Amino acid sequence: MRVTDFYAGKAPVVSMEFFPPRDEAAAEKFDNIVDTLADRNPDYMSVTFGAGGSNRDGSYQTVKKLIKDKQLPTVAYIAGYGLGPDEITEVLDNYKALGVETIFVIRGDKPKDENFTPHPESFAHASDLIGFIKNRYDFTLGCAGYPEGHLECQSLDKDIEYLKLKQDQGAEYVVAQYCYDNQFFFDYADKCRAAGVTIPIIPGIMPVYTVKLTNILCRVCGATITDALQKTLDEVADKDKETVLQAGIDFAVDQCRDLLKHNPAGLHFYTMNRSKSTSAIIDRLREENLL
Repeated sequence: MRVTDFYAGKAPVVSMEFFPPRDEAAAEKFDNIVDTLADRNPDYMSVTFGAGGSNRDGSYQTVKKLIKDKQLPTVAYIAGYGLGPDEITEVLDNYKALGVETIFVIRGDKPKDENFTPHPESFAHASDLIGFIKNRYDFTLGCAGYPEGHLECQSLDKDIEYLKLKQDQGAEYVVAQYCYDNQFFFDYADKCRAAGVTIPIIPGIMPVYTVKLTNILCRVCGATITDALQKTLDEVADKDKETVLQAGIDFAVDQCRDLLKHNPAGLHFYTMNRSKSTSAIIDRLREENLL
């Protein structure tokens, strides 16, 4: 399954992202979560890859489950930080043997383990890893984009230069980090096009799951909590979980409605291994004939 075949055809493409279950209890729930979301007929699903390869076996097993057990079109992430060329090759060979045809390539974050020592030949940038893979494999490659700029980059313009480099090295589509003001995404896409980025750029959607999680993720990812979102969070701060979840669904549906007016190539949902919010958002958009 090559993601670019979807983006070259119908629009908008619906995709969903998962991470490997972190323990046995989470693994037991994972099947039902995937089945519930698979009932929404997404075009493809993707599975993340732990920092420094910390959960590479978990990533592999999760991709294998989706492809072999669930018969779902699946993209495998790979994060190059800390891994040497031989380790990268081993991971990619395993995915190739599994039938994976699309790899989503990121640099990845430094592991939290203070004792972690990166391989001396570890790839410093996602663009380097993309070039390495493109020269050795026939995978379709995706990459990440940052509408508000990467936290470690000196400016948004410089970040877009790096995105253009990823394209030049072989990336064929971009999934954007989520933002809560669509104008960030629209402006980013315009600047990317002006800089020569021609590949599809897909907006990411992160529903509000809990107030605490939203605050943590925005701080870690550098996503702005807009005035509109802050108002929503304030209104439900002392409410029950279900009320918070519903407010997050409502906010995301409004955001998706606005995005869809601009005919994006797709919508990419960060599920956080939960099914209720993403299912409800997609159901409502389809009821309105927007998907």
